[in-house]
Amino acid sequence: MIKKLLLLLAAALGVILAAASFQSDEMTVTRSRTIPAAPEAVFKVVNDFRLWDGWSPWARLDPAMKKSLEGPFEGVGAVYRWSGNNEVGEGSTRLVESLPNEKIGMKLEFVRPFAGGADVTFSFSPQGGGTKVTWAMRSKKPFIGRVMGLFMDCEKMCGDQFNEGLANLAGLVSNGAAKK
Repeated sequence: MIKKLLLLLAAALGVILAAASFQSDEMTVTRSRTIPAAPEAVFKVVNDFRLWDGWSPWARLDPAMKKSLEGPFEGVGAVYRWSGNNEVGEGSTRLVESLPNEKIGMKLEFVRPFAGGADVTFSFSPQGGGTKVTWAMRSKKPFIGRVMGLFMDCEKMCGDQFNEGLANLAGLVSNGAAKK
């Protein structure tokens, strides 16, 4: 009986690993929201790491998270480092591109819970009386990420956090954070 159970578990594990090997190793998450403000107002908030805690969905998951800024506070070369609970992990974000009122590019590096990296972009385009903000992240999924993807929708989880962050960003901008 135990031998059959072990064989069944081994077979199930084999099926899971085989299925994971056919999963894409690319992960892309993109969310957009139109914010009733000029592109320069929205750009200014995203481009300045001193303002990130006011809208980041992760800052709210761990109010005791340790954070530090390196280099300039805004624009190319700015670095935001964090270390927090298991929900936010540890890592850094570096601004690598800053085209005023158009686009911000970042390199995201995770230390824990899993080591990895991602390219993040924010794009800003005038739309009606506001600005369409698109938040996108692209990364490679390690094999364990492909296995986890069989049991949970990582794109949706991240996407929900992006939606929350964009809603927080809209609120912060409408409260005049960019004027400070």
